[in-house]
Amino acid sequence: MKEKPSEWIAISDLMAGVMAVVMLLLVVAVLQKSVSDLRYQEELAKALEKKDDPVLKVTKLLDEMLKSSESSELIALDKYTNRLTLRDGVFERGSACLNPEAKAAVNAIQSQLVSFLLDNPKARILVEGYSDNIPVGRPVTDYKRFCTVYDDNFTLSAARAREARRELIGTLDANASKRIVVAGYGESKPLSGIEPSDPRNRRVEVQFLIE
Repeated sequence: MKEKPSEWIAISDLMAGVMAVVMLLLVVAVLQKSVSDLRYQEELAKALEKKDDPVLKVTKLLDEMLKSSESSELIALDKYTNRLTLRDGVFERGSACLNPEAKAAVNAIQSQLVSFLLDNPKARILVEGYSDNIPVGRPVTDYKRFCTVYDDNFTLSAARAREARRELIGTLDANASKRIVVAGYGESKPLSGIEPSDPRNRRVEVQFLIE
């Protein structure tokens, strides 16, 4: 029996190698498709989760309300951190009292915050007061005029947060009101990119959380 010419052997080996490469590529393609499908399903699940995220819902509603009102000069919304900021202008100078325009602005959004708490038993709202680093010159003792008594920035920032909380509570019952929590940080957390003495540091931030 004659042996196959060496060139036939080489061609058959080459074809076997090509088939092996083709099969390997097919396996890789199938695996890549499976990974892509898995990633797609994960991204879809994340998108659906975000769609139903109560925090995103309330911030979206608040954003639309603020854009269509004149409150944007008093209240700003950061959708990336889910925080509302009540700027220094909402308070009387050196006081924890909200001015009439600020009360109207807060009352306009209060219903959305109430719904956020009532619709989500695990929701919380943090109301945090901040200040610049300019020391208090002398103690303030006229509570009726300033809505608080204080002799330092920490006390004033906490009092401002408390007064903002008072307006936000509205008609909430006692149990739901407990989920609106107040804190005062004074000058300890200035805004990034500005001097600690900048008046923009005098603010109250409202943050929405789901535990």
